[in-house]
Amino acid sequence: MKGIVLSGGSGTRLYPMTRAANKQLLPVYNKPMVYYPLTTLMLAGCREILLVVNPHDEEAYRRLFGDGRQWGLSIDYAVQPKPGGIAEVFLVGKHFIGNDRVGLILGDNLYYGDSLPAVAERGATGSGAWVYAYWVSDPSAYGVVEFDAADPDRPISIVEKPKDPRSNWAVTGLYFYDADVCDVAASIPRSARGELEISDVNAHYLKAGRLTVEKLGRGYAWLDTGTPSSLLRAAQFVETVEDRQGLQIGSPEEVAWRKGYIDDAGLERLIEPIRTAEYGKYLQGLLARR
Repeated sequence: MKGIVLSGGSGTRLYPMTRAANKQLLPVYNKPMVYYPLTTLMLAGCREILLVVNPHDEEAYRRLFGDGRQWGLSIDYAVQPKPGGIAEVFLVGKHFIGNDRVGLILGDNLYYGDSLPAVAERGATGSGAWVYAYWVSDPSAYGVVEFDAADPDRPISIVEKPKDPRSNWAVTGLYFYDADVCDVAASIPRSARGELEISDVNAHYLKAGRLTVEKLGRGYAWLDTGTPSSLLRAAQFVETVEDRQGLQIGSPEEVAWRKGYIDDAGLERLIEPIRTAEYGKYLQGLLARR
């Protein structure tokens, strides 16, 4: 199972914060934003991961992640010269995907929920396309799923940013596809804004009867950190949960250790250079509580 994190884009809605820094490298409370989507893919079982980045940000990502082996991963990089739509990653990453199933997550999306690993694994091990829908108060800003009135779990349409949404179920930024997605993305026309829309890819799978839409209910949080206010709310959410429970959200070291990607010795090596930092102390506590 392979995974792609889309961390390109210009981040214009976060200007001037993004004038000198990539959006997904900005902090969400105590970690880089990109840590949160990366760990979601790790929870789904992805260990081969492609980061799709802007040309001028690649070196910063390489400094942050390296080749991923410290977390038991294999991380590679691909450059998206300019924003061309979410679905363009399947053209950029075609050789990386090969004949494997692939998970795609947007680099500014944060997911939280006790059953999130099981939910993500269902998509990772499913067939066809598997996406997740979340109830929002203003669905017109998202791709919107309409469900059959007689069968509330059967999707019948997906429309990107509709003026008159037919439901409040928004498609979130986590998707799983079979290897056919590369050919599907290559076959769809670009939208009026010159982009390959992920909603068109999902609509293709829907028409073919190969799309599963799983609803994320009230026990889950899905946060998009693309604006100053949503970035602040996400940071406050993470701080609240971590302070209350004493548990970290989006820690690749912890996820790698709990998933068995690294052993105790591997975690201890990661702790050593940050032993006096609060983050390092938290990781030390994991080993102490075994």
